[in-house]
Amino acid sequence: MVDDNELRKLRNAAVPAPGESAKARAFEAALRAYDQENISAVTQGSVGGLRLTERAQKLWSEIMQKKLIAMPALAGLVALPIAGYATFHMLREQPSPFGGDEKITETLADKPATLKPTAAEPKQAPTALEKDKKADLDVESRDASDALAPAAPPNSESDAAGGAAQSSAPVSPTVSSRFDLKTYSGKEVEYGTLPTSRPAPAPSGEVSRESAGLTPNAPNAARDSRVQGAEPKLVAPQQPAAIPADQIAPQEENRDRVQDFKTNPVHAALQDPVSTFSIDVDTASYSFVRGSLKQGYLPQADAVRVEEMINYFPYDWKGPESASTPFNSTVSVMPTPWNAHTKLMHVAIKGFDIKPTEQPKANLVFLIDVSGSMDEPDKLPLLKSAFRLLVSKLKADDTISIVTYAGDAGTVLMPTKVAEKDKILNAIDNLQPGGSTAGEAGIREAYKLAQQSFIKDGVNRVMLATDGDFNVGQTDDDDLKRLIESERKTGVFLSVFGFGRGNLNDEMMQTIAQNGNGTAAYIDTLAEAEKVLVEDASSTLFTIAKDVKIQVEFNPDKVSEYRLIGYETRALNREDFNNDRVDAGDIGSGHSVTAIYEVTPKGGGGEQIDPLRYGQATVNNGGVANADEYAFVKIRYKLPNEDVSKLITTPVTSANEIGSFDQASTDQRFSVAVAAFGQKLRDEDATAKFGYDKIVEIATAARGADPFGYRSEFLSLVRLASALGGNR
Repeated sequence: MVDDNELRKLRNAAVPAPGESAKARAFEAALRAYDQENISAVTQGSVGGLRLTERAQKLWSEIMQKKLIAMPALAGLVALPIAGYATFHMLREQPSPFGGDEKITETLADKPATLKPTAAEPKQAPTALEKDKKADLDVESRDASDALAPAAPPNSESDAAGGAAQSSAPVSPTVSSRFDLKTYSGKEVEYGTLPTSRPAPAPSGEVSRESAGLTPNAPNAARDSRVQGAEPKLVAPQQPAAIPADQIAPQEENRDRVQDFKTNPVHAALQDPVSTFSIDVDTASYSFVRGSLKQGYLPQADAVRVEEMINYFPYDWKGPESASTPFNSTVSVMPTPWNAHTKLMHVAIKGFDIKPTEQPKANLVFLIDVSGSMDEPDKLPLLKSAFRLLVSKLKADDTISIVTYAGDAGTVLMPTKVAEKDKILNAIDNLQPGGSTAGEAGIREAYKLAQQSFIKDGVNRVMLATDGDFNVGQTDDDDLKRLIESERKTGVFLSVFGFGRGNLNDEMMQTIAQNGNGTAAYIDTLAEAEKVLVEDASSTLFTIAKDVKIQVEFNPDKVSEYRLIGYETRALNREDFNNDRVDAGDIGSGHSVTAIYEVTPKGGGGEQIDPLRYGQATVNNGGVANADEYAFVKIRYKLPNEDVSKLITTPVTSANEIGSFDQASTDQRFSVAVAAFGQKLRDEDATAKFGYDKIVEIATAARGADPFGYRSEFLSLVRLASALGGNR
């Protein structure tokens, strides 16, 4: 038994300083324990307790600063056992290097994420010892249950400053068994629950785990259920680790851009008797609609341009007798199949078909988008095959150049005669995708090459093939429009071919094609490439008339109301018809153009507009001139190398009228069926009560010879639309 006097001596003795060797041994043991932590696969940035070294320092500081030892004389003697106990306590929590669940996690840059406190239950700041005890409890409780909890962003200026170095990287989620109110993408999440709304999607081209509803520590089952929209189960992960990037399925973002427009309204012939528009021979809308339906969904209304759907098909309209008159027009009036009170005025135009032996020489520049987004099977690979088909169609003395653009524009092939076909095909085959889209630079380079090899009295054309936007250089549609307008004055025209889905800028394609004296087509299959670039090559490449405009004046004494079906994006002002400076559409060799008006005969009972209170004003001769005419059709055009327009006129009388719809020609009836289908897809009032079955009935009866199967395919599309949208 120790003598009391000895104890009193020890109590009154001076406290010795802690031994340096004892402190060194304690810290060495703590560091060894910390080294074992590196065996763990904890995701850096996850929220957890302090490092072992920091906790050892905090525990030692509590012991020394709070003077927990009653007898100072014993401090030096017990320093080593206490340090050893602290080390043992922490090593007990450290997982075995041979297996077991992970219990200690690190924060990003060795700093724990700050959690937003509950506003309804303010708490006093805990002491350092309380924090340590709470951390111990949190670590131990992870063995019982784990929950997925997002890391809260910094909520103090000091936190923000401390994390400035890694501000560009998001804080990874962590594993925790319980949490109070936390901040998750700006939303409060209550205890024990997961957020029900997802954060904003990652920017284009990046994959965000949060935007996909994933967390790095989630097991496979939880990840799968989140991707499929099911509620994930809260299970403890076996191996917290980041999900490999190749296992994350990014949400596809549809960035297709189409021009918004309103359907043509019904006009009263008495107040507004004149209709003026530019002809349109583009076919992009039909191919786009076909692609949508075959993928199992109805196209958006503004992607449906009815005139482009009608003009997609070849028709056997009567053409001109000679090239001196580049086209001929045929006008017919027939009953409307979807409205017993109205009639259809059908205007058919046929261009002069140049014989292959008479075709002018061609100087073509292929302007090809090889940006990174073109790396899809239906984009650059399809584009290569399409242009190979076109090369096979050209004559040996035609000229081809190739310009590509991605981050910058470059010339792949200087002007080369088609006689060197292998050289041209090799240049096409060697195209590879990559980079951004410097379309404006590519256009300038292409026009420069076209001017270098310009053929007088020949075909000089830039053929742009792309999947979407120009995101380098001039990217505004109006700027591109002005650029194209200035270049077309040199005699070099422009055609645009769209490829692929998800990034297609249809609005831009329409803008630059309409202002470049060219056409716009959408190529979604090799069969479509053959149609556009082989079967329709003459009409695509060889222009026989430019700036073609149509103006129709209706006789109010015969027609109460009228509306033009389609051509909404081609409307012109009345005064533009006689203004030769106003650009309009072009007609190629052998091309056909169709326009259809729905008119309400006066007194027919189908009027939608109330008559004027004070009636119709009379003319000095006691009546209306040419009272027997339905309308007067005027067509103005320019020859390809001329700047002064010519005029063709056609009066529409009872001689143009067809007694019944069934008496109309096969082509007329089929074109009307296509017009009805386009209106149906746009959900227009005129065809609201006209079912898809009626359209199939008309088109089936008017299918005709159909050598290429275009009309049979149309019938299948109508049936698809009926199945997707119901036979309304």
